[in-house]
Amino acid sequence: MKIFALDAHPGAEGFSKELLAAYLDGAEGADIEVMSLRDMDFDPVLHEGYRKRQEWEPDIRRAMDALAACEHFVLAFPMWWGAQPALLKGFLDRALLPGVAFKYHDNDPMWDRLLAGRSATALVTGDTPGWFLRLSYGQPVVRQMKGQVLGFCGFKPARVRYFAPIRKQKEATLAKWRAQVKRLGEKESRGR
Repeated sequence: MKIFALDAHPGAEGFSKELLAAYLDGAEGADIEVMSLRDMDFDPVLHEGYRKRQEWEPDIRRAMDALAACEHFVLAFPMWWGAQPALLKGFLDRALLPGVAFKYHDNDPMWDRLLAGRSATALVTGDTPGWFLRLSYGQPVVRQMKGQVLGFCGFKPARVRYFAPIRKQKEATLAKWRAQVKRLGEKESRGR
């Protein structure tokens, strides 16, 4: 299995990075390419929207080449203010363009999912307990990432795993989550 892994935490430390490392440890033997958004050099602002093509910097081109070549995409990030960090949002805005990730139809409201044929997993960390996120807010980061980003572009299945609360969590629970994600990496890297 060819996997493209994106560490989308803007900082050098964070539990989402640990979960991604556990996933990749479980996917040992797969053909893995890893990139970290914090190390990439690109303008995260899509200045003209879709009206004018903004040329990709070399790091975005490299990431999109890896995405095009992969069979499975895994990304890890923290939920901040109910969504992904601004750096990840900027990357998605700049990289997942019409003609690359999707193509609208001319005569109807539908679209083609140009990244179909790949699966995806998002590992999301947060401090809002999962039950509270679901009941009070309707899981916006989960629904957005699964349906409006990954699913919209054609990733199937598109899975989102949410781990929370991280703040003041006992090490035994963090270790349990790392082990779960390692097993997930083993399973998904073998196409199951």
